[in-house]
Amino acid sequence: MQKTTAADHPSPTPSTAATRQLKRQQRRQLSPAQQQQHAKQVTRYIIRQAEYKNSQHIACYLANDSEISPQHIIEHAWQMKKTVYLPILSPLKNSLYFAPYHKNNRMINNRFGIQEPICSPSEWKKAWQLNLLLLPLVAFDTQGNRMGMGGGFYDRTLAYLNHFQHWKKPTLIGLAHEIQKEKKLVIQTWDVPLDKVITESGVYC
Repeated sequence: MQKTTAADHPSPTPSTAATRQLKRQQRRQLSPAQQQQHAKQVTRYIIRQAEYKNSQHIACYLANDSEISPQHIIEHAWQMKKTVYLPILSPLKNSLYFAPYHKNNRMINNRFGIQEPICSPSEWKKAWQLNLLLLPLVAFDTQGNRMGMGGGFYDRTLAYLNHFQHWKKPTLIGLAHEIQKEKKLVIQTWDVPLDKVITESGVYC
């Protein structure tokens, strides 16, 4: 994965745990002004991507713990009449569905204190029904490997992509601060690689 412009697992190794702790600490040290600047620059890169332009059903997330905020991306997608979704915890297993997210959605906190849209389960989408999925992360490398918070929710949700190579949906793009880049992450068999990672410094693909 090369820069073209200016993983979750349940039993982390000591090196993985240390990397996760370090990267979370580093992004927390970014000032509010830096956070805002990075989010705006990532948005500029995202909206130029063919995968974004050609997508109608796009899943984002609500930033937590100093993650890159996709709020500007969400607002741009609304302006472009795209349908935006947010992840919601499955009531039956530790994986994710995606619920439509509108400006005036009523919201509820899940068990981790993260807000989810309130809507009928008939409106929920599975990952394969989306065109584009924008993911948060703790660390990444230039081969498209992602380290998440450690819960494995995205990996379980996207596990079908490792088993059915003909499935191409959705495109997976990680959003991160440049300081979250690592030279090489430890990879597990259940990890699902990203198609791209975008930071304030450029696009890795």
